[in-house]
Amino acid sequence: MAEEIISAISTPAGIGGVAIIRVSGSGALAVAKKMFRPSGGVAVERFEPNRMYTGRILCDVFEDYGMCVYFKAPKSYTGEDCVEFHCHGGTEIARGVLRATFDNGARSAERGEFTKRAFINGKLSLSSAEGVIDMINADSLAEVRAGGLLYGERLTEDVKAIQSRLTDILAQIAADTDYPEEGIEETELSGVGRDLNEIGNRLNALLAAYSGGKFIKSGVNVAICGAPNVGKSSLLNALLGYEKAIVSPVAGTTRDAVEGTLLIDGVKYNLTDTAGIRSEAGEIESIGIERAKRALETADTVVCVSDCGDFSAARGVEESRLIKVFSKIDGLKPCGGYDVAVSSLTGEGLEALKAALAEKATGGKSLENAYVIEERHYRALKSARDKLEAAAQSIGKFPLDIVSLDIREGWRVLGEITGETADEEIINTVFAKFCVGK
Repeated sequence: MAEEIISAISTPAGIGGVAIIRVSGSGALAVAKKMFRPSGGVAVERFEPNRMYTGRILCDVFEDYGMCVYFKAPKSYTGEDCVEFHCHGGTEIARGVLRATFDNGARSAERGEFTKRAFINGKLSLSSAEGVIDMINADSLAEVRAGGLLYGERLTEDVKAIQSRLTDILAQIAADTDYPEEGIEETELSGVGRDLNEIGNRLNALLAAYSGGKFIKSGVNVAICGAPNVGKSSLLNALLGYEKAIVSPVAGTTRDAVEGTLLIDGVKYNLTDTAGIRSEAGEIESIGIERAKRALETADTVVCVSDCGDFSAARGVEESRLIKVFSKIDGLKPCGGYDVAVSSLTGEGLEALKAALAEKATGGKSLENAYVIEERHYRALKSARDKLEAAAQSIGKFPLDIVSLDIREGWRVLGEITGETADEEIINTVFAKFCVGK
């Protein structure tokens, strides 16, 4: 293997217990031989793969006592020979070890280059690589789960199964084209159409899953609205569990959006407490009210709060996005057509409200197995679905070899998800999301 040797720090910068410097390439073990002195006199070239050795790591102006492990190609993360140095955590120690790898033949790795080499060497698909970065960047348990499913090749398995069925259809059409005397076109038209419709249904199911996947990726945007002094800010604070918004008996205290993040069943909910909506507002408060109205238009879910049964602040909001909350039940008797009654003071009803939020966001469906979370995947699935629908509608109107053009294009677009047919621009865009060292 003649690939360049690359090196990078794979742990976060700063003081810590251990820092890891990763080296990959056919000369990785040679780098270790120059800068690592194992305890007990074991020669580096005799290192057993996947075994950790202790010893001295030699740098330009210091040495550290740490560990070294060798992964022999192709049984490594990148599919190449790899070495990792585990040194004491600390900014200058890690940088010193990294410089020593450069002095001994390695170059600095680019963003995501280790994982890109893993993709190039067939260790994982492009969608699996995206699962890696989704897990790394996750700030909710649901995103970790979804990224883990992507990394585990769940979407790749689905896509390859669909491509396999399309390949069978194309082979069938090719046989008809090559041997028209067999009369395949007359006898198999209905079968081809049926197969394309079944594949289209599977693609539609994956596309439908993106609505939940999008919430996992970006969070559910929730706007809390209502008239002044009905308990919106108190409700936000109660949901978050800390004092985020200023609570005051003075009407119009909240003049701009106040935001906070809540996790429900591992899914992130982006809560926005908006200015109280009323007609007799001053100039500055009116600006906040206009912003509140825009927030209602763009929110995935709107929580309208009232302490008197008047939910007109959410006028125009579709029922599918709306939750009506009667507040202050610790001192008031609920009335009006509300969905949930709560007390921000005692906490009564808060769990019911969280359940209602989850129900609105997911439609009652579990997101445990959601793994269509990337817009790139959604676009490719939609494009493939459209191509196959066009092919199905063309059956009987055009010769099957013409119909096959749309089927081939659908197959190709699906390959962009796994990386099988992805061009260099798509690949570079994916790995540009990574940090150096992964």
